[in-house]
Amino acid sequence: MHDHPIVVFMALLILGYGLFSRKAENSVVTAPMVFVVIGLLVSFFDLELLQEGPKANFVKPLMEFTLLLVLFIDGSTIDLKSLKQDRALPFRLLTFGLPLTMILGAYLAIVMFPEIRPLTLILMAFILSPTDAALGQAVVTGEQVPRRIRQTINVESGLNDGIGLPPILVCIALLSGSAGEGFDSQYWLAFVAKQFVFGPLIGGLIGWLGGKLVEIAFRKGMITPIYQMLASVSIAVLAFSGAEHLGGNGFIAAYVAGMLLGTQNEHVRERMKEFGEAGSQIMILFIFLLFGMLLIPISYPLWNWKMLAYALLSLTVIRMVPAAISLYKSGLNQKTIWFIGWFGPRGIASVLYMLMVIIELGTVGYEDMVSIITLTVLLSIFLHGITAVPLSGIFKRKY
Repeated sequence: MHDHPIVVFMALLILGYGLFSRKAENSVVTAPMVFVVIGLLVSFFDLELLQEGPKANFVKPLMEFTLLLVLFIDGSTIDLKSLKQDRALPFRLLTFGLPLTMILGAYLAIVMFPEIRPLTLILMAFILSPTDAALGQAVVTGEQVPRRIRQTINVESGLNDGIGLPPILVCIALLSGSAGEGFDSQYWLAFVAKQFVFGPLIGGLIGWLGGKLVEIAFRKGMITPIYQMLASVSIAVLAFSGAEHLGGNGFIAAYVAGMLLGTQNEHVRERMKEFGEAGSQIMILFIFLLFGMLLIPISYPLWNWKMLAYALLSLTVIRMVPAAISLYKSGLNQKTIWFIGWFGPRGIASVLYMLMVIIELGTVGYEDMVSIITLTVLLSIFLHGITAVPLSGIFKRKY
């Protein structure tokens, strides 16, 4: 353990922040803010682990494990019964708002950055489309915001990570040249089958079977509560590994495994969810620490006014206008519609997808894309974190 001081440092940070987490919960200071700032401060020291940057050996396994766990938990927290009963708002945001956000983000990027390859800008727009409700934690956990609005923001955030992943993978394949030359129909049929058919099939099978086995063991009194919790990580890893081994996409498999988890027992699901969320939270905070340590230092020398303008547009016009269009005639008043539109933060999914791109494609030729995404996420961490508590108060009088 002493050979990996960053692990010890991370443990100290989690303990230190955790001691004051209750007070921080209803303040404008959030955990991502704290970990990003500390990571940035650490970057000024000439540490050996910082010299390789995002291409360091430990970054890829950390990124993969965090992303598969986040996707699995996102899938498993979806209450399909509740979603069927109150699906109108999330359905609008995901089927109309998300594609419009991708299209508008790509269009404005191509107009503003003609010197950058269009496909790279399209990939950037896709990476910046998923939202992260955790950056405005007070919005989804506070009682001031009506339950229906909280659930809408939470469900949208949980689902758009997985929905946004396939087009990102296609862009990476095209940019890396692994998709073959041109648009060979046979190749693309095989590619789609492997990535987007095998992944969901294998993930769904492992998720259903794993959850069913845990539920049977629970009913017969064969499994302890601790191992019910541990099962969530095991199922996520098995789904990812099984899909990757057979040529499918492991991240899609992990997401579908969580969504189709084969247990409806509330006690089992709650234990698996709690442990999975706690585990993923540790990994997420680690990623935010690395975001401050590795990504901001290589990005800020390239920042300029156009990048700042696009980052602000991404958090406002590119997100809020499609959200408003998708929620038109939904029965919500304008104040609520713009509230939902604003609380579409860019967070952990964008960071993890960006790391995936860096690991697959490198940074050469993608420096501007990485810089814009980094700036957008950094602004989102602070702007959405600071505004979550005060803006939630707009519902106080009405409700």
